Amino acid sequence: MQIPVSLGERSYEIVLERGCLQQAGQLLQLDRRVLIVTDDGVPASYAACLAAQCGAPIIETVPQGEGSKSLSTLERLLTRMLRAGFTRRDCVAAIGGGVVGDLAGFAAACYMRGIAFYNLPTTVLSQVDSSVGGKTAVNLDGIKNIVGAFHQPQRVLIDPDVLATLPARQVANGLAEALKVALTSDPALFELFEADPAAQMDEIIARAVRIKADVVEQDETESGLRQILNFGHTIGHGIEAATGLYHGECVALGLLPMCSAPVRARVLPILQRLGLPTEVAADPDVVYNALLHDKKAAADGRITIVTVPEIGSWKLETVEPASLRTRIRSIIKEG
Repeated sequence: MQIPVSLGERSYEIVLERGCLQQAGQLLQLDRRVLIVTDDGVPASYAACLAAQCGAPIIETVPQGEGSKSLSTLERLLTRMLRAGFTRRDCVAAIGGGVVGDLAGFAAACYMRGIAFYNLPTTVLSQVDSSVGGKTAVNLDGIKNIVGAFHQPQRVLIDPDVLATLPARQVANGLAEALKVALTSDPALFELFEADPAAQMDEIIARAVRIKADVVEQDETESGLRQILNFGHTIGHGIEAATGLYHGECVALGLLPMCSAPVRARVLPILQRLGLPTEVAADPDVVYNALLHDKKAAADGRITIVTVPEIGSWKLETVEPASLRTRIRSIIKEG
């Protein structure tokens, strides 16, 4: 299955096919220097498989986790390329989850003002969300994704076979992002979650990717429609900064206060069945102070939030940050 992302000269295709990692040499232009970025939580055989199909591969393995999305790790990747003699004809390939994709993509965006980038996501979260759309970034001073650039990949390879090595918590973590787009944009996808998502994984990935590709085509740099992809993220990013929860778990929590009561009643049992949290033990003031750094804040300090009044529909609202305190408290665990 090939899903196009039509962005003029920055257009590319998303290949969704079981076993496509083994076909990367035919699907990507790898007969050149390739910096393969992965992390130590990804099976080393994945990077080795990709390297075997490259002309001149260099594998750079970073520590697993958000701590690797830093300026120091970015400098490490850029220095490795410089010392290996990379030119504008060479490329970067990410094989891992969202952290690896964001970091490697930003390195590709920065090196010589931009070289080719391929994304081979290996987690549910990165397959359904972060590998598509060209957002690349690192964190700074505890603020997530505050330093980055839009840099579209030249191709994305999504191989559902690689998900077999993921623990259940990581699968649920990624499904939260697919549930997010189902709520705003696809009632039929939402019904898959109400049925048996484990039996429909390929279809869930495909539907989520198509939604994101369609949104990105209409609004590449998040000046309008693309803001709906931030559903659940305003409070979610605040929770992520205040806790040790995974990104998708925080999104699941963050979307609950943004749903109408009838929608929330249908979402709660899905989260519970997936093992995703429905409340969190956190200091609401810490969560609130973290979301004040939201990149979607307007010049007057107000924040644009996405709400879902009915499944498959959405509203953008610009609110005073203080009004979000009540929404935050609705998901805080007492005691």
